[in-house]
Amino acid sequence: MTTDDISGYQDEYRKALEAVIEAKVEGRQPPQPTEEAEEPGGQVVDLMAALQESVRKAQASRGEGAGDAEVHEMPTAGKKTAGKAAGEAPAAKKTAKKSAARRSRPGGSGAPRLNFCAGRG
Repeated sequence: MTTDDISGYQDEYRKALEAVIEAKVEGRQPPQPTEEAEEPGGQVVDLMAALQESVRKAQASRGEGAGDAEVHEMPTAGKKTAGKAAGEAPAAKKTAKKSAARRSRPGGSGAPRLNFCAGRG
């Protein structure tokens, strides 16, 4: 059977539906569905166990120990990091210059006025 040849396929649902419709038209009881053996399902896999086994195999192939990974403590904000020497001063912080302030209009806020009647006489 090639990919273009669909003669080997059968629409079992359509056949069963047509049998039910035909039975109802003739006024008789529709046929009951047959109890088919369920198709065997796939094997249930424990994903964590499979992942751990995969990690052990990868470590063994690289020649690493099959033990647990070493855990190192992360440096906290109060401790000095390896990049800073004991006598080294921190870099000076520069502040951004403020832009010149706008002059406010008399009797109002600093926002510019909008003239919606421009061009009218």
